[in-house]
Amino acid sequence: MASAIITAPVSRSEGLIQELGYDDHFHDHHHGDKYQSNFVSHYIFSMDHKMIAKQFLITGMMWAIIGGLMSLVFRMQLGFPEESLAWLQPVLGKWIAINGDGIGSLVPDFYYALVTMHGTILVFFVLTAGLSGTFSNLLIPLMIGARDMASPLLNMLSYWFFFISGMVMFSSLFLSTGPFAGGWVAYPPLSALPQAMDGSGAGMTLWTISLVLFVVSVLLGGINYITTVLNLRTKGMSMWRLPLPIWAFFVTAIIGLLSFPVLTSAFFLMMLDRGVGTSFYLSDIYIGGAALDHVGGSPILYQHLFWFLGHPEVYIIILPAMGIVSEVLSVNARKPIFGYKAMVFSILAIAFLSFIVWAHHMFMSGVNPFISNFFVIFTLIIAVPSAVKVFNWIATLYGGNIRFNPASLFAIGFVSMFISGGLTGIWLGNSTLDIQLHDTYFVVAHFHIVMGVAAFFGMYAGVYHWFPKMYGRFMNETLGKFHFWGTIIGAYAVFWPMHYIGMAGVPRRYYKFDAFATFGHFDGLNKFITIAAIITFGFQLLFVINFFYSIWKGRKLTTQNPYNANTLEWTTPVDVGHGNWPGKLPSVQRWAYDYGKDGREFISQVEPVGEDESPVH
Repeated sequence: MASAIITAPVSRSEGLIQELGYDDHFHDHHHGDKYQSNFVSHYIFSMDHKMIAKQFLITGMMWAIIGGLMSLVFRMQLGFPEESLAWLQPVLGKWIAINGDGIGSLVPDFYYALVTMHGTILVFFVLTAGLSGTFSNLLIPLMIGARDMASPLLNMLSYWFFFISGMVMFSSLFLSTGPFAGGWVAYPPLSALPQAMDGSGAGMTLWTISLVLFVVSVLLGGINYITTVLNLRTKGMSMWRLPLPIWAFFVTAIIGLLSFPVLTSAFFLMMLDRGVGTSFYLSDIYIGGAALDHVGGSPILYQHLFWFLGHPEVYIIILPAMGIVSEVLSVNARKPIFGYKAMVFSILAIAFLSFIVWAHHMFMSGVNPFISNFFVIFTLIIAVPSAVKVFNWIATLYGGNIRFNPASLFAIGFVSMFISGGLTGIWLGNSTLDIQLHDTYFVVAHFHIVMGVAAFFGMYAGVYHWFPKMYGRFMNETLGKFHFWGTIIGAYAVFWPMHYIGMAGVPRRYYKFDAFATFGHFDGLNKFITIAAIITFGFQLLFVINFFYSIWKGRKLTTQNPYNANTLEWTTPVDVGHGNWPGKLPSVQRWAYDYGKDGREFISQVEPVGEDESPVH
């Protein structure tokens, strides 16, 4: 009696990989005992790039909640200084001061500590590690056709250095003298003199140690990303066939590798000033009426070293979001990305120019006006490749059959934020106008929209789009759309009014404005901004609920390629294991953006070019 063997249907891409793919001998020799793991090695000390991506993402989300809550606390102090914050005393303890009338308010030092921690957490732990660490880890091996990163061990260590860095920073919140309160840029002398203020002591030491550990994490990850892209691309995957997210992650890693060590050198000199008695950053300073016993340093040196990292850091944050948005827009517009090579060259141009514009943060520091002119010119020039990308995104959308899912909405929202936030940078890049606008809320509005909110929009687009690849389920689309509309309206409601109060000269970093009659008529606007910030944060909690609920209860992924996309990550099995492809590695036959070609909606990268077909790349 014959017995029938029932097998699952083989998809077109699976069949092509079996036929045209090539065997790297990995499957035969390494698919067995090497990946039989227990709970600890699978979920905690994992060397699978996909699990490490999830670790970066969830850790970044936790930090985003903490940093966001900090901003709400100091916004409530700013927006409603007459209201009591005594209800926060059980959480914040001595950092809430209660006056004789029972009115509680933030202690000024702790207000500045919250501003400092908020900036540090969001810039480094969320928008650098959370964004680049997540999607570089998730997508580089999958999109280039590799089993894993070049060094899974270094990849694991990069996450754990990031985690330990965060724990060191978090521990500083519990010091009796409080965390560092000198601003996320840590300018001397507040950062270089332990006795300058309470937070300049142990809080500053822990802040510095934390960021040095963070730099180690960035360097370990960056070396891995660069090596993987250069050495582990699958057969047929030339550099000009790479999807745009990979170009963005690759260039971002190079920027980080060149710029973050400079920040470490700045911290090293600062620690010598703090503990050894050198004077790299200190000169002519009086403490309690007594002159500091060493002179000759310059705080401007620190500014140069910090912003040599600080401005490339802007693009370390935004370039991965740009790459993600390029992919999501093309997939959901059902059109090839417009001007692929122009997009790649614009990424390279942005990377190069990001290293020669740092002093536009220092126009008011006393630098030579002729030097300022140099930085003005290149600051305006860097807008050109950014404008090329904006034009190409709009051209990709134009005439497309757009699917308005949460991922595409956030990608379109990114373009809106990048345009509106980027245009205000033209004003700040002008050294003459900057005299009026420097250190006002105009600056806060500009960089929060273009670097903060826009980067978050890119991250959200990526999470919604690749969530099925990470967890085998979909996030709730209705909740995702509520999240989008609440976030984009709320973000504009928070930051657009700041442009106006900034042009009126309202300074940033002030604890309260009741001593300034000039700014009294902005009370209503300050209240509006604070209420909008609280509501907008609520919509982010909606995302968090949707995210964790969908991990276990979301609609299951049942098809290999739910978006009908072309790139290699959608050729892996639905339940993808460590090693990504169970048999042969895919062989790439074409570029990543063959949408709407020859009457076909999409053509996977693994499909050979027909005899009568002219390849784009």
